[in-house]
Amino acid sequence: MGDNLEKTEIQWHPGFYGAAELELISNREELEFQREYNLSKKPLQMDLLIIKKLADVQIENEIGRIFKKYNVVEYKSPEDGLTIDDYYKTMGYACLYKGLGERVNQVPEEELTVSIFREAYPRELFETFRKSGRTPEERFPGIYYILGNGFFDTQIVVTGQLSRETHSSLRILSRNAEAEDVRAFLAGVERLTRPGDRHNADAVLQASIFANKSLYNRIRRESGMCEALRELMKDEIDVIIEESREKGMEMGMEKGMEKGMEMGMEMGMEKGMEKGMEKGMEKGMEKGTDNAILSAVRNLMDSMKWTAEQAMEAIKIPAEERGKYASRL
Repeated sequence: MGDNLEKTEIQWHPGFYGAAELELISNREELEFQREYNLSKKPLQMDLLIIKKLADVQIENEIGRIFKKYNVVEYKSPEDGLTIDDYYKTMGYACLYKGLGERVNQVPEEELTVSIFREAYPRELFETFRKSGRTPEERFPGIYYILGNGFFDTQIVVTGQLSRETHSSLRILSRNAEAEDVRAFLAGVERLTRPGDRHNADAVLQASIFANKSLYNRIRRESGMCEALRELMKDEIDVIIEESREKGMEMGMEKGMEKGMEMGMEMGMEKGMEKGMEKGMEKGMEKGTDNAILSAVRNLMDSMKWTAEQAMEAIKIPAEERGKYASRL
């Protein structure tokens, strides 16, 4: 995480795609998720197309209650607005999807829905709706059905108003995520077992961490949350450890060569030089190993905001050896 967080372009959409699949995890087998669906041969894409495979299946998650066979999903990141023009643009995507079928009426109008996600309540858009005879009706907390729409069945999901207990994956996709939402999300992640679900959770977390650096720095100091984060971010931690190990071993090899040359020169003669190099390299490798471990511990403390004990636990340093490393940090 860099210091210039404000200048970092956060990849919100991969996080949203992951959150969408996690939200609808109870009906995973009945749904097909097609990200950045191409509407034509030219680069015209809608964010997400969700196809419900079986007509008689009831989607458990509140967000999916509106779903029919074909479901067009648009996600507006926290930096984006949501105007009447954005609304019509999304409707245009849905119309194109319906109109570009391989055969006439392949996508029936009555089997198509539209969902638009945004963190903040779109006050001006809803006011525009009311003036034109359309009514936003809150069917569930943060989920508004647009009545009198004239197009397809439509809902606007205000992620900042969704229930914390059931929608934490969407709530933490914010620049103002709350600690309780993160804790709820991490608690849910611990129950995930499928690799694809863990990957989706990681995508959500990466976007949230980039947007809420100070919050996650605090959370990382909590023992229970630290363990959950460590498990979820295992791949990132492994990269830090491996890079540190390579750097430490490289430094050790260099020192070993130097020490070997010194010892060889002192002992003189060819055999003395050979023996000196051997002993020097041996000492260098030992030092390289120590340097690698110290480097990994320091990098984890810096990047993950962990204590020395937490960092040494992550790279599985035996308890009886931790004292010698702690004294050198």
